[in-house]
Parts: sequence; C-alpha cells; structure tokens
Amino acid sequence: MPTHAEQRLIAYRPDQLFDLVADVGKYPQFLPWCARAVVKSRTETELVADLTIGFGPFRETFTSRVSLERPDRIRVRYERGPFRYLNNVWTFTPDPRGCLVDFFVDFEFRSRLLQNAIGMVFNEGVRLMVSAFIKRARETYGPPVIAATPNAPASR
Repeated sequence: MPTHAEQRLIAYRPDQLFDLVADVGKYPQFLPWCARAVVKSRTETELVADLTIGFGPFRETFTSRVSLERPDRIRVRYERGPFRYLNNVWTFTPDPRGCLVDFFVDFEFRSRLLQNAIGMVFNEGVRLMVSAFIKRARETYGPPVIAATPNAPASR
C-alpha cells in the first residue's frame, strides 16, 4: 500500500499549476510511465479519464474520476482497473513566493506481483512525477516570474 505525501513551494501561480495538473490528456507528453491518456468526458468541475501506465514489462489501464475544485484542489477517485483503491489529491495554496503544492497519493494494486514490482520503485517514481510537473510548468509558462526568498527556495 504505497503512500506518498509531499509539499513543495513552486514559483508559479496556483492557477497555472492547477491548469497543468487538470490537463490530463497531455500527461503522456511529459509524465514518466504514462503511456496513454484518454479523456472520456469533461465539464468545468469534473472529468473522467483512462490512463495507461507502463513500466518494465507491465502495462495497465485504469479509469479515474477527477474532481476539479477550482481554484485550490484536484481530487482523483479510482473507478476501475488494476487497483483495489487509488486516492490522489493535489492542493494549491497561494504564497507570496508562488504556490505551495500539497500532493498525496495512496493506492494498492489487486495483483501482488504488480504491487511488489511498483513497491521497489514507488518513492523514486513519485519524485520523478512531481519533478516532471515542475519541468512541464517551466516549458509551458517559461521561467518562474515569482522570486523565492533565501529562506525558502522555490522549486525550479
């Protein structure tokens, strides 16, 4: 049952980061292990998407329902696929230096083999994923325009 919680100060506006995370259809362009993303339906407050994740010999597709609680929260609820459960929450809090992003993910695969395989690389994988979002923000919005203070450097 891998669980990961992380808080990062990122030198972009909360609305920019919210939009980046909410743009699920573009995940395969920049997220490690995301091989395919199909948004099946979308409204201003919710989307349903199929994501295909692949690592090593494993390739699995799952469906999730994503609540877009603009301006500060995105919640992902698992609907069907290889998991017993999946919970994922992004929270975006304005800060004079940018945006304080809280990221939480908790899941369990139905397959013990898959669970053991991901367990060995999970923490590094989540760090890579969060870093991929930061890199994507820079590619999408350009260099950060909000300067960090010396005591609390922003992610770049």
